[in-house]
Amino acid sequence: QVQLVESGGGSVQTGGSLRLSCQATGSILSIYAMGWYRQAPGNQRELVASIIPGGDTNYPGSVSDRFTVSMDSAGNTVYLQMNSLNPEDTAVYYCYADINSWRSGRISTYWGPGTQVTVSS
Repeated sequence: QVQLVESGGGSVQTGGSLRLSCQATGSILSIYAMGWYRQAPGNQRELVASIIPGGDTNYPGSVSDRFTVSMDSAGNTVYLQMNSLNPEDTAVYYCYADINSWRSGRISTYWGPGTQVTVSS
């Protein structure tokens, strides 16, 4: 069984910073990608940032000048450094990982439970 454990959410004022962490544990053969989605009330879940082993990153939205995704050397923990936060960043942030599990024998996407980020003006 694969689990993703998130930490680092909370409440900050506009202009503040937060760092999210997510560690994948369990029956892992290989991790192909990790990253973060977010979902604000009434909105669809959107990809914030992703990273693959080797360090290539992807920021499909408009946060690349404020957010930085990184991965530890073991390749099973992903971080999201968020700077210059504003109220539009308020959302539940979900960690995900594309993992080949030795139990299932196939690549599946696993999700963390989500961590709340609230930015007040």
